[in-house]
Amino acid sequence: MASVPKLLVLLFLCSCHSLAAHAGDDHQSYKFLPLDSLKSDGVCSEPKVPLSGAATLPLHHRHGPCSPLTDKKMPTLEEMLRRDQLRAAYIQRKFSSSDANGSAGDAQQSDATVPTNLGTYLNTLQYVISVSLGSPAMDQTVFIDTGSDISWLQCEPCSQCHSQADPLFDPSASSTYSPFSCSSDTCAQLGRQGNGCSSSQCQYIVRYVDGSSTTGTYSSDTLALGSNTVSNFQFGCSDMESGLLLNDQTDGLMGLGGGTQSLVSQTTGTFGSAFSYCLPPTASSSGFLTLGAPTSGSFVTTPMIRFQNNPTFYGVRLEAIRVGGSQLNIPTSVFSAMTIMDSGTIVTRLPRTAYSALSSAFRDGMAQYPSAPPNGILDTCFDFSGQSSVTIPSVALVFSGGAFVDLDYYGIMLENCLAFAGNRDDYSSLNIIGNVQQRTFEVLYDVSGSTVGFRAAAC
Repeated sequence: MASVPKLLVLLFLCSCHSLAAHAGDDHQSYKFLPLDSLKSDGVCSEPKVPLSGAATLPLHHRHGPCSPLTDKKMPTLEEMLRRDQLRAAYIQRKFSSSDANGSAGDAQQSDATVPTNLGTYLNTLQYVISVSLGSPAMDQTVFIDTGSDISWLQCEPCSQCHSQADPLFDPSASSTYSPFSCSSDTCAQLGRQGNGCSSSQCQYIVRYVDGSSTTGTYSSDTLALGSNTVSNFQFGCSDMESGLLLNDQTDGLMGLGGGTQSLVSQTTGTFGSAFSYCLPPTASSSGFLTLGAPTSGSFVTTPMIRFQNNPTFYGVRLEAIRVGGSQLNIPTSVFSAMTIMDSGTIVTRLPRTAYSALSSAFRDGMAQYPSAPPNGILDTCFDFSGQSSVTIPSVALVFSGGAFVDLDYYGIMLENCLAFAGNRDDYSSLNIIGNVQQRTFEVLYDVSGSTVGFRAAAC
């Protein structure tokens, strides 16, 4: 038999994979990617315009060419994963066994305020937006975080602050700045996040599990989000920090959690209670944050679950995983522990049994590539030496209500490793959908409608 050129054999095999995968299945079974596309070209790309929204802001990776921060050096994957493990572990400890097995009926928030002890180096947060505060307005570059409620900025005079890209916010220069008094209802609502009084002004404190903290005066001022303004926006005016916060370059943090103090809760009367964001596929790409996001359109949706003891977080129920177009044989009971969406956790955490099934099926679909040593918590890694492009099995997450989320390539791999990790068991740990898996989707949080939505290829 005459020999067949290797290139034609490869193309034939790829075609067969594709045809077999699409039989009885509308979803792609393999994803192809030139490895050069993973490299940052140092050029800032403009974000896609979302469908609509009351207030939309560009969103950038903190180390990418679009970021206003001056420190563009990307940490190593090993360092990012080390920090990420701290955040995920602490968030999981925040939830009791009763929280982790809650139901969609837990929609009412508790009146009690839960402290924002996130258990994270802020360096796990990757995405920043630009806002303006005060009258006259001062530009500020802040992280976004669905795992935080209290928003805060560094303020003059600051006895201990880290260096930042923008000038420190000067409350004395703003005609609309107003600190809350210690006797105000707003101060009382801080609960354990309150830190007493100073010169009759309400003090706040946010502590992080690594020992970092930020403290200062709880205040209000005019916030500008693009062309939209929010009067009397409540935030922490930080005048002292400790720990690893001092290694940061951002001006502060914008809390997008579900608690009373978050940006979302404070602007419900202006923009409504729905918001969305799109996290870009690479550091060179741009995404967006939208307040007042549309709740209809081309979203696939799943019920949102709220937690009475942890109102900050947004829960969903994961029901199945598909690899290469085929659903994995994972007992439904494995997914009984609750799952949250989190913009600050990098890698998705799955029940141990589910992760083992995913890893095994993914390795089977990657048999053409040699295995590579683990990298931190990522243990399903491959050797792509000599390859100009790679072919990987598709991975899809299936949520309650039938929401089928076919992950983008950039939502499956981190460098040469599968971007998932397993919890220590199936039932005692909270599952987390991290920001890698959310890349390129517009992720909708419709708080009043109690739904979470996903719109593919949004950025």
